[in-house]
Amino acid sequence: MTSSSGTSGTTSGTTSGTTSGTTSGTTSGTTSGTTSGTTSGTTSTSGTTDTTDTGDAPGVPVDLASAGNSVILTKSGITNVPMSAITGDLGVSPAAATAITGLSLQLDPSNVFSTSTQVKGKVYAASYAVPTPAVLTTAIGDMQTAFTEAAGRAPDLIELGAGNIGGMTLAPGVYQWSSGLLIPSSVTLKGGSKDVWIFQIAQVLTVGSGAEIVLSGGALAENVFWQVSEAVNVGTGAQFKGIVLTKTGVTMATGASIHGRLLAQTAVTLDMNTVVETP
Repeated sequence: MTSSSGTSGTTSGTTSGTTSGTTSGTTSGTTSGTTSGTTSGTTSTSGTTDTTDTGDAPGVPVDLASAGNSVILTKSGITNVPMSAITGDLGVSPAAATAITGLSLQLDPSNVFSTSTQVKGKVYAASYAVPTPAVLTTAIGDMQTAFTEAAGRAPDLIELGAGNIGGMTLAPGVYQWSSGLLIPSSVTLKGGSKDVWIFQIAQVLTVGSGAEIVLSGGALAENVFWQVSEAVNVGTGAQFKGIVLTKTGVTMATGASIHGRLLAQTAVTLDMNTVVETP
């Protein structure tokens, strides 16, 4: 994210800031309206979107706090069709361990966590021994706070692609849709290791079969946030990247993978998936 400022004197006052809705460049000191809302930045016809700083720290990653200790964290449970390969800890609360199926859990003698041959990490549930219930309660609260924080960032671009961003290359920034978002084909996120992308989606996020989120120029999955108010559906064989913060659930179709985290306020459904946590 970069910050731009321009000043132009007029007979009616002084305007500070630059907003451009053109397809061929940036105009300093001018303001133009769009049909979809107030936007900041430049959108090109090639699908590359360049955003500018709105002053609400869009370049700062969303703080996951203790929710960031889990690669999958849910309230209602985890359903898995074996065999999946999961790297990182799992947590379920307030649901009990019985809400985790398909992982063949083995309870540790401490009764604090379980293990699974499909998980390189530990599996926690609210029904396990202390301190697990309290730790999970805090993590769930942090997950909800992170969802709210991500939703509260001021958008740089609104309604990009009318809810279909397949094939686009996106610069860092905050993107917002009042409807669902469809990713039918691969999308490239181009930026550096410190850059941040936040996608605010009011309805369902659908990732098509075989689609991929490509990180370019040093971009990191840990700095990509998908804030989704409804369900997240990742298609067969898709390669998804980033932190999913959804108010409902996540369904991963057969063979899909994610490098990031699945933080769901209902349940997560897996089907022979690869799930790898970000740092």
